[in-house]
Amino acid sequence: MANSTQYAKTVAASPSKISTTELHGRVRVAYADFTSAAAQETINMFKLPDGARIIGGRLNHAALGSSTTVSVGHAAYTQADGTAVAADVDEYKAAASSASATGSAVASTTALGENSLVDAPDGLMLQQLLLEQMQLDLLQFR
Repeated sequence: MANSTQYAKTVAASPSKISTTELHGRVRVAYADFTSAAAQETINMFKLPDGARIIGGRLNHAALGSSTTVSVGHAAYTQADGTAVAADVDEYKAAASSASATGSAVASTTALGENSLVDAPDGLMLQQLLLEQMQLDLLQFR
């Protein structure tokens, strides 16, 4: 039988502490809503704190027309070691049609940031990129 890395830490001869982002942590929610007035707009939705673990999110919007799209990404930031990270408009949700009212998962796979840790001492600004006018009803991260 094999053990996860985290469980192995607890049963080792010299047990080591497990980060609260891995065991016994608290889930916090970041919620934002926005109504767009411009044809193309980048919206700062909220800032996630350093050390937060992104476990998923949800985006809901009204039917916005046949030529509309929405993506979820982040602003540029600097990691704790000083490494600059460029803005990425679709880090958490690739651009997708917003022609019909729908809800969709955000940060729903490892490639899209699920279970990633925020490494930004000043926080990580989550952003929406809207192409065409839309109303964003909900962006929620857990």
